[in-house]
Amino acid sequence: MAARAYPLIVCLACAGGVAHAGTLDEAIAASTPLLDARLRYEHVEQPVTATRTEDTANALTARLRAGFETGAAWDTRLLVEGEFVGDWIRDFNSTANGRAQYPIVADPAASELNRLQLANTSLPGTTLTLGRQRINLDDQRFVGNVGWRQNEQTYDAVRLVNTWVPKLTVDLTYMNRVNRVFGEHSVTQLPTFRGDIVLANVAWQTPVGKLTAFDYLLDLSNSPANSSATGGLRFTGQKPAGALKISYTASWARQTDHGNNPVDYHATYLFGELGLGHGGLSSTLGFEHLGAGARSFSTPLATLHKFQGWADVFLTTPANGIDDGYVSLGYAAKAGPFDNLNASAAFHDYHTARGSSSLGHEADLLLSARLQHVTGTLKYADYSGPVAAQDVRKFWLELVFAW
Repeated sequence: MAARAYPLIVCLACAGGVAHAGTLDEAIAASTPLLDARLRYEHVEQPVTATRTEDTANALTARLRAGFETGAAWDTRLLVEGEFVGDWIRDFNSTANGRAQYPIVADPAASELNRLQLANTSLPGTTLTLGRQRINLDDQRFVGNVGWRQNEQTYDAVRLVNTWVPKLTVDLTYMNRVNRVFGEHSVTQLPTFRGDIVLANVAWQTPVGKLTAFDYLLDLSNSPANSSATGGLRFTGQKPAGALKISYTASWARQTDHGNNPVDYHATYLFGELGLGHGGLSSTLGFEHLGAGARSFSTPLATLHKFQGWADVFLTTPANGIDDGYVSLGYAAKAGPFDNLNASAAFHDYHTARGSSSLGHEADLLLSARLQHVTGTLKYADYSGPVAAQDVRKFWLELVFAW
């Protein structure tokens, strides 16, 4: 592992050398294992293009994450985790396997270090984490681990989270490398983002909900078009109303060019969602707007699969932005032998943010059940574009074992 490529990771060796043998013995004895396995079949139907000759993809992939986290030595814990992804049915384009004739399923085979971090809690109400780590901020719309994909997105970073002041959380991060889901051998996507990234997220818990202010600065040396400054506010909460539970979320952000981005632009983000729950039943009505100026609002570090439909048609914001109006229904309960049973359906209607032209619509369905450590999931996405040549259908069958 080259020191130049992993400057934050190499610092772990320096930090780990200060503990004495006695405290290390206690920390090792208190270690806990980390184990997570996932088997997934994914089927994609997508019309052929001038560069892609196959209209279907089939992928059977498996992921194993295994590692450990020690107990505390001098208020410091060490976490080490490897990630291994294999494929058995390979009729898909992973972006790294050379099968560009098929639709993309971004789950390349890989064997890699997933997380390597030291977490210190010496200061009151403060956790300082150094190394390769998982970071999910708020609903992951701006920063997330892209956990849906087999190879998750991790960050080489130093992160400080302080909760010393009651009801106030200060979350500050500096990172210089983003390890993306495409793996180090991707030929059509950047395996990593590199540069200077600063994330500031401050949340205050009020009696009626959590108010968050955020400012995210991305200066990416190997992807200048994704360099941006995004600042905004988010408010989310819930309140009982008799037998009903009402939840609400509103968010606003403004994005401008930053660092070495060659385009001078500004764009706006708006989000609003209202939810109603009664027992195991829930319903949601929402709207999301990603605007456009000289270029459109972008969220390159987000868990994009969570937003704008599971067919992943809009992983890159269209040039004229996008408006997504959606409604969903869900049911969750303990049923029969299952610890948890979930069913949901959602419908999205898409338009350009500028000009209000139709971008199609999508229906999403999900059924999942958990029995102790094992969860099974059936999932389906059906996107219909303004013309048939843009239609996309996807189906997933998945088993997860998490310890």
